[in-house]
Amino acid sequence: MRKPIYIFSSGTLERQQNTLVFKDGDGKKRYMPVETIADIHVFGELDFNKRLLEFLTQNEITLHFFNHYGYYIGSFYPREYYNSGYLILKQAEYYLDILKRMDLAKKFVYGAINNMNKVLEYYIRRGAEELSTTLEELSHISSAVETQDSPEALMAIEGNAREIYYSAFDIITDSEDFSFAKRTRRPPQNRLNALISFGNSLLYVTVLSEIYRTHLDPRIGFLHSTNFRRFSLNLDVAEVFKPIFVDRLIFSLINKNQLKAKDFSTGVEGVFLSESGRQTFIEEWENKLKTTIDYPPLKRKVSYRSLIRLDLYKIEKHLLGDKPYEPYASRW
Repeated sequence: MRKPIYIFSSGTLERQQNTLVFKDGDGKKRYMPVETIADIHVFGELDFNKRLLEFLTQNEITLHFFNHYGYYIGSFYPREYYNSGYLILKQAEYYLDILKRMDLAKKFVYGAINNMNKVLEYYIRRGAEELSTTLEELSHISSAVETQDSPEALMAIEGNAREIYYSAFDIITDSEDFSFAKRTRRPPQNRLNALISFGNSLLYVTVLSEIYRTHLDPRIGFLHSTNFRRFSLNLDVAEVFKPIFVDRLIFSLINKNQLKAKDFSTGVEGVFLSESGRQTFIEEWENKLKTTIDYPPLKRKVSYRSLIRLDLYKIEKHLLGDKPYEPYASRW
């Protein structure tokens, strides 16, 4: 089975026959058999040539870039092998028809709020009963989703829901080193916000890599507008999975002391994970994606990563009129 590759050092990535070779600044080489690679995530400075991009295209490998602070900045999205003209037309049809677009966009928001509820219910069962108030507030705002008549209004509702949900983070983590206060982005102003931004970036590119292996076009989203942004469908789908993939991983890393204050750097640019902190986060991120759970519709276990692909297949069926899309709902 193919797996992601992460490159933290600066150096050169090149093709040597049918293998990828990364050479760091000290001349140390890392050989990577191309048939084992799903995608590549680059955090350091990277030199490469067109021959490498051609080789990645031939082997259907996406290349994702992050800046010095761990922000996602872009991807090399190879020529698609699984694209379908008919499905692209259906995606465009659903985007241009406001009723069809809103139907799908609402499902992403419902899916996101439902999985936020599951996270809160988990911690209420573990004794954080004060979160019941937050749960009630989320339930109230969820009831407003159906009455929204524009993607902009729906995005505002989704933003309000997430702000209510974020207010529970200090109760769940109960850590002075990771106090939340409020959501801050670009740059994050404290450690917990840095973790949320980094985790969300990883989820966005993970969903994008999974979209590459379906017939869907990542440029046409429904909740997030398809305008001058290159990719938007991955942002839609990520909303459903943020609470159970990113947020729960963050709570685990903090509550098990796997990340501490020393794993962050602070400057005028904001607060960011250090390289060692990013490596710890990514190691646990990959462990989580490989974890398998029961999936009743298929009557077998599937990995967390597979849950994303299965939701994408459900969106394909929705667009083709086979079966209405129902976003993944965590059962715990």
